[in-house]
Amino acid sequence: MAPERVEGHMLRALQEAQAAAERGEVPVGAVVAGPDGQLLAAAGNRTRELSDPTAHAEMLVIRRACALLGSERLINCDLYVTLEPCPMCAAAISFARIRRLYYGASDPKSGGVEQGPRVFNQPTCHHAPELYPGIGEPEAAAILKAFFAGRR
Repeated sequence: MAPERVEGHMLRALQEAQAAAERGEVPVGAVVAGPDGQLLAAAGNRTRELSDPTAHAEMLVIRRACALLGSERLINCDLYVTLEPCPMCAAAISFARIRRLYYGASDPKSGGVEQGPRVFNQPTCHHAPELYPGIGEPEAAAILKAFFAGRR
């Protein structure tokens, strides 16, 4: 994918993360791009707003993109997320057959991709996306740090 498109999609995910922070949600944003690179869905965390522990940004955009395409699989689609996905989201990414996963900040505490259980490395994982960590990492980390600093 063209670098400017990757940057543009991550910028949109960062905007979704900032909007989530303004709603009092943990600031994580995500975007799904279709096979042609066009934006299919964008969302930020809404776990508090929806009283739903599964309403992570990744889950919301996967649901919206699947509904838009009328399929439970997002073959040849790419996911951009500001924070390393947790194990729940990593499993959903695998089940959705996401082609590429671009993410910003690593999550040593709750990550499920390169931290913790490393979902995509398990023999029970049916599909692993191509991984591109560290995209927009400084900006994503800054949004998270500012949010949690304001909570302490």
